[in-house]
Amino acid sequence: MVRTRFAPSPTGYLHIGGARTALFSWAFARKHGGKFILRIEDTDLERSTQQSVQAILDGMTWLGLDYDEGPFYQMQRLARYHEVAEQLLQNNLAYRCYASKEELDLLREQQRATGLKPRYDGRWRDTKQTPPVGVKPVIRFKNPTDGHVVFEDLVKGKIVVANSELDDLVLLRSDGIPTYNFGVIVDDLDMNISHVIRGDDHVNNTPRQINILKALDAPMPQYAHVPMILGADGERLSKRHGAVSVIHYREEGYLPKAFVNYLARLGWSHGDEEIFSTDQLIEWFDLATINRSPAKFNPEKLMWLNQHYLKNEEDLHIAELITPFLEKDDCVVPNGPYLLKVIHLLKERVSTISELADAAVYFFRPLEPSYELKAQHFNQETKSILLYLIDKFASIEWSRQVIQDEIKKAAATFDVKLPKVAMPLRIVVTGEAQTPSIDAILELLGKTETLKRINQQIFNFPD
Repeated sequence: MVRTRFAPSPTGYLHIGGARTALFSWAFARKHGGKFILRIEDTDLERSTQQSVQAILDGMTWLGLDYDEGPFYQMQRLARYHEVAEQLLQNNLAYRCYASKEELDLLREQQRATGLKPRYDGRWRDTKQTPPVGVKPVIRFKNPTDGHVVFEDLVKGKIVVANSELDDLVLLRSDGIPTYNFGVIVDDLDMNISHVIRGDDHVNNTPRQINILKALDAPMPQYAHVPMILGADGERLSKRHGAVSVIHYREEGYLPKAFVNYLARLGWSHGDEEIFSTDQLIEWFDLATINRSPAKFNPEKLMWLNQHYLKNEEDLHIAELITPFLEKDDCVVPNGPYLLKVIHLLKERVSTISELADAAVYFFRPLEPSYELKAQHFNQETKSILLYLIDKFASIEWSRQVIQDEIKKAAATFDVKLPKVAMPLRIVVTGEAQTPSIDAILELLGKTETLKRINQQIFNFPD
């Protein structure tokens, strides 16, 4: 059975690269009817936090990446790592190393000075010297000294690394905490992981991990190393490119299915398909079609994709998503016009739920026009026009067509072009210069609220 895993370190938020790795692992498991396991690699005691764990869980929930087993925590499995390390010691495949940090720092300095690659020199590998008193050793793996590690990466193809390039890595630190390379091996072995899908920053770790698995006479998973994600400028992805927490995009009002669609296209493709559902992703996903070259993160493309999904989303679902945004902006949603009608009017004009909420605020509470808008559009003539409209609006049937007719009649009565009526009216009612058609807005606001707002602003006009 296919069994994949996502194993983040809880030292920060779930970022875009991690989310894509999780998505690919999840999609591969779902396509093959397998299992997707979540592990939390929390052995970095100084930087791991429960807040980061929660951020990872929240991000995966928002993306819809449900896991079948876990989350498993490495710090709850210490006894198991010690058991495996002891097994390797008993079989003369590992050894205790008492070299101090100062010794190792000096060794690396000397190696650099002579142009050598900094690496542990195996000084405690087969020594007969007496261990120093009071020093807690690390446990190192006896890496083979000859031959090659050869494996077929499902993305990169055949990879060959000489064992002479690898030193004896630490398995357990002196405090008993496993290193990444050891903990991940024991976890993958115990959890029967069949496919390891991860970023290609781990490709250099794989030969070391394969050697440990061989020493344990363990089955070998298949490896797929996914190229990194770059910014649009070709530089390593960072916050300035938009590489922030996945939850940040939720808070900005992106739809999870749009975000998943975009993540999937970062380094993977199915023909020329740009827009597809999660079900289609599962059906089409294939490790063989992951690109070998780095993907580029493009915030504009993500926004375009989100706009597409937003336009096609059910208004009822959008209403659920937008309400917290409006309430955060001091809007009392039940007191305003019917929310679904507001959404229907505005959603073609925006790209995110956050933008939609910003565009809808004036429906739920009056906005004060800026000084610049008042100076440009408020004068004695427009005051007369608006006083005229107050009188006419008070007695008409409140429908879009009738409202539009009265606005046109006002323009004709005062012998001005239509914008000379519509723009001041828009500004006094909404506080904005850019909105949908003013007759549509007034119809939704209702007669009472419209007249109330015009009357309130009339007093701000010059005498």
